[in-house]
Amino acid sequence: MFFALMGILIGLVIGFILPFTYNTAYSLYISVAILACLDSVFGGVRANLEKNFDLEIFISGFFGNATLAAFLAYLGDRLGVPLYYAAIFTFGNRLFENFGQIRRSLLRKSKKK
Repeated sequence: MFFALMGILIGLVIGFILPFTYNTAYSLYISVAILACLDSVFGGVRANLEKNFDLEIFISGFFGNATLAAFLAYLGDRLGVPLYYAAIFTFGNRLFENFGQIRRSLLRKSKKK
């Protein structure tokens, strides 16, 4: 837990010190990739609470999901078909599912104390 909080803190500091800008034409791809990354983060938190977290699975899912989601958005953009909707629905659904499981797990743990 300490390393996760330190990672978030370091990321925030770097983000404020080195502002990164990008072309707005890429905003669709970046937003879908960020949604996929958030899904992986929530999945990692859930796995950690369930005591079955695996760093290799987390890292591969984090980058793999982000890459796949951005590629789907790009491919759909090139074909003229909004394929990014598939990523939005899938990762959005999983994000809320994981959040619900995290919430239930934390509530159960607080009731036991």
